[in-house]
Amino acid sequence: MTEKTKVIITASPHVRSPDSTTKIMWSVVISLLPVIASSIYFFGPSAILVIIASVAGCLITERMFGSNPGSVADGSAMITGLLLGLCLPPGFPLWMAFLGGVFGMGFGKLIYGGLGQNIFNPALVGRAFLQAAFPVAITTWPSGTQHWWNLQGDNFALPFMTPRPDTVTAATPLGNLKFGDDPVATPILDLLLGTINGSVGETSAVLILLGGIYLAVRGHLNWHIPVSIFVTTFVVSGLFYVIGISQFSPWFMLFSGGLMLGAWYMATDMVTSPLSTKGCWLFGFGIGLLTVIIRIWGGLPEGVMYSILLMNALVPFINRVTQPRLFGTSKKKKEAGE
Repeated sequence: MTEKTKVIITASPHVRSPDSTTKIMWSVVISLLPVIASSIYFFGPSAILVIIASVAGCLITERMFGSNPGSVADGSAMITGLLLGLCLPPGFPLWMAFLGGVFGMGFGKLIYGGLGQNIFNPALVGRAFLQAAFPVAITTWPSGTQHWWNLQGDNFALPFMTPRPDTVTAATPLGNLKFGDDPVATPILDLLLGTINGSVGETSAVLILLGGIYLAVRGHLNWHIPVSIFVTTFVVSGLFYVIGISQFSPWFMLFSGGLMLGAWYMATDMVTSPLSTKGCWLFGFGIGLLTVIIRIWGGLPEGVMYSILLMNALVPFINRVTQPRLFGTSKKKKEAGE
């Protein structure tokens, strides 16, 4: 008697990974917990209130308008809300943070068809909307309060009313060095530890760096993107600094503003970043170059957000020109599309 072997024919992929979309998303959330904890330590309850408001806007929008009723559980809306909240000022009015989450999810993700279909990073779409709609509020940086429990600004301002912060505003390190009356570069150690003024989660470069390395080791992000961003930013800004065009030193460029958070957590978005390794290097080079150009010559002190969004728009073209040649085909056939 011969034993019959059952052969099952299925479509690719045939090699499965133990990781799932949900597992990767919640792993990213876990890596952000130290950054969130440090923001609460530095900015008090205002930090957690802003984060909660932006997360609520994302989750509610996903639940109400998402095509899949269970899509909230995959963690993608949670990540969008966390990243949006972390790149907002601690004194930002809560209704604005909530509105940013709604816009980011609606026009940055759901309008394209949901998870995996969006072109731009949803968190940055939400922040770009807030930057355009509320330019004064999003560039107001409270100088701090005497007590940890005091709010950093007018978080509870009524919707569509002008916020009136009780604290004196102060510039961020980037804004002070670029537009300050007496510009002085913030010490690198303060930039690393987070003992500076700035957005909720962009101050402590060390914690963001550790979270990014954790995700890279787990294989949950493509490390070529942040490395290419950092190398490009360091080399180009260093060149401009040496020849006297820029007042920003390369080390200051790396650890100030939202470069660390953007490079590790936003530029590496699997949906909006290139597919090939060569494309990732090119993508990161473009982000680093644009960031340096905007910071030096732009009308705003920061350029990470616009750099990533602009390069997001170029991802389809980057994928086309960096698509590897199929095995068994010639270069001429690849160029002809055969």
